[in-house]
Amino acid sequence: MTDEAAPRPRPASPSALFWAFTMLALQGFGGVLAVAQRELVERRHWLSKSEFLELLAIAQVLPGPNVVNISLMIGDRFFGLRGAFAALGGMFTLPCVIVLSLAAVSEQLLTHPAMAGALRGMGAVAAGLILATGLKLLGSLRGNAMGRTMCLLLAAATVTAVALLRWPLIWVVLGLGSLGMALAWRRLKELER
Repeated sequence: MTDEAAPRPRPASPSALFWAFTMLALQGFGGVLAVAQRELVERRHWLSKSEFLELLAIAQVLPGPNVVNISLMIGDRFFGLRGAFAALGGMFTLPCVIVLSLAAVSEQLLTHPAMAGALRGMGAVAAGLILATGLKLLGSLRGNAMGRTMCLLLAAATVTAVALLRWPLIWVVLGLGSLGMALAWRRLKELER
């Protein structure tokens, strides 16, 4: 049975969604997307890799953090509006309590050298998690209409424009994003014929 054809388990209730997204949110610090892929696809099997990629693609064009958009879409998929609010509540409730608690004592904490080093280290870990997720999902490009080579070229152009050339992200998204959509649209039209 393929990844797509296998029957998928589903959350038992909106409260199960709430707790799943609470645990997901508590595992990440600036890199929850990598944890979300592992948790939702590999551990809970609520989504296939390609379903996760489809939701991620939609989440990236919507305003707001990708993982929040994904949580809303997954909640809606399983339990409608109640599920969307349950998943969103799970993403925000405990992390907000933690952040507000830390904000109350932040002046003393942030002046401590160990805290500054820990925050720098967490940033590096988050970047590594995102890179690892991208590498894990690379195999899913095989089924992309544009083909793996074109997808990798667009990814390389994006990294070059943002990381090396330091172009403003808005222009990179508008330029390369529009190019990618146009190429995908053209290729899908060719495949329809």
